[in-house]
Order: sequence, then C-alpha cells, then structure tokens
Amino acid sequence: MTTEKKPLTDWIGSKETREDIIGLSHALSADATFNQTIESLHEGDVLPPLWHWFYFLPQVPSSKISQDGHPERGGFLPPVELPRRMFAGGRLKFHSPLIIGKPARREGEVLKVTEKSGSSGQLVFVTVQYQVYQAGELCIEEEQDIVYKEAGGKVPAPIPVDQMPELPSGSWSQTIVPNQVLLFRFSALTFNAHRIHYDRPYAMNEEGYPGLVVHGPLTAVMLAEFAQRNSKKTLSGFSFRGRAPLFDMHPFRLIGTLEEGKVNLQTQGPDGKTSMTATAEL
Repeated sequence: MTTEKKPLTDWIGSKETREDIIGLSHALSADATFNQTIESLHEGDVLPPLWHWFYFLPQVPSSKISQDGHPERGGFLPPVELPRRMFAGGRLKFHSPLIIGKPARREGEVLKVTEKSGSSGQLVFVTVQYQVYQAGELCIEEEQDIVYKEAGGKVPAPIPVDQMPELPSGSWSQTIVPNQVLLFRFSALTFNAHRIHYDRPYAMNEEGYPGLVVHGPLTAVMLAEFAQRNSKKTLSGFSFRGRAPLFDMHPFRLIGTLEEGKVNLQTQGPDGKTSMTATAEL
C-alpha cells in the first residue's frame, strides 16, 4: 500500500516561532570572521545589518542531516526532493535595530510555493516571510526566496578577464579574496553544514562545481556592510538577488553607487560578470 504524497502547496501557511538571545559572543565571532576594524562590540550595541541571520538557527541533530549536509527535507519548509537548494534573494525592512545582549523572537511563515519547468529542468520556488521582534517591537520584516533545482551538469569555471569593466563614475569598490577559512567560518556562524562550502571533493565531484561555493548570504552581508560603511548612513531596507555563483578560486569585487536615498550594489566575478545585485535603502 502506497501513501499519496501531499502537494507541496500544502505547506503554504506553514509557521514556526524561534526565540534566541542576540548574544555578544556570536556577534564577536562574526566580527572576527569579517576582519572588521571597528571597535569591539559590547552588550547594548546595535547589531549590524543582516547579522540576525546568525541567530534563530535550526539545531538539527546529526542523525537528521542528509548526505549533502543539509537537514532532511520537511518540517517547516516543504519536503522538496530536488537536490540543489539555493538562497536566491530577499527583501528586508529595518524598523528598529536589534540590540546585542537582549532576547528576541522570530516568527516565520511560508507565503508561496511554485513549481516550474525551465531550460535547466524542474524548479521549485519557495518564499518565506520572517518577522523579528525584540522587547515586543517589530524590528525586521524579511522575505526570503529559496530555489530548488535538479542536479544538472557540471558548472564551468569562470575565466578571469585581463581587465575588469570600468567602474561607474563616483562608485566605491572593494576587492574580496575568498578563502577556505572565510567560508568555513561563515558556515559555522550560520550552522550551515552544506558541503559545497567547505568540502572541495564533494563540491566538485558530487555537485559539479569548479571549486568551493561562496555563500549567497555571505555576499549579501558583505554588500550591506559595504553600503553602510561607505555611505555612513544606517540602512532602512535591503534587497538582493543572486545571478550566478562565486567560487573560492579567484577574487571578486563589491561595487556601490550612491544615489538619492539609496545605494545600488553589485558583485562582479573574476570574469567581469555580475553575480549579485542589491539595493540598500538609507
């Protein structure tokens, strides 16, 4: 006797609530990971933008971890069976800063589940809404877009260009040299055991990548901090969209262009192509 599978759309409206302390120790670990030059953080300080991603983490037992390092499918998110899962983009509004050292609560809800077929095969898009509260006040509203894909073929390695494209007038730029230590530390900060970020043989032989994959959220955090540091203004909103993966084999660069009330952002891979776009609202 076979049990009929529930349609993935049944997970629309699925909810979860997580509580956590915005702990100083974890914030200091993040600060060390990004090699910041700011003064050391203290309890009572404002948590930098997007660093709430280092809290409210799913603490799944090792017995429930799949071969790729991800937790087994199902639970709050739909049990999509496609092997490749990516955090493809998101939209955030910052209403009030999170304060280090104080408890907080995150409420999540699955808003949308869409199945499609494209040139790369079957796709499933899941949109999740999160609201983060502290001291009874709504601090952050967020939507995350998660994409599940078929395995597909090998991903070609980017071919570095002799000269990167010319920067837009008045833009800021920063070159990032990704390495195994940075990727491992970010995986640890987010309790993310997906092996494509630290296990090179697995990333290349099992998932077909040319090297270790730079986390999309890591790139987004760097862009948000880059925008705030150079504009010298607090972010009121942030949105981003991944276009292509980055790898640890070559440096990439962050680019920001200040316009009225916002910073237009992008990352460029070693081939000169845009790998992520973002907008920081000031």
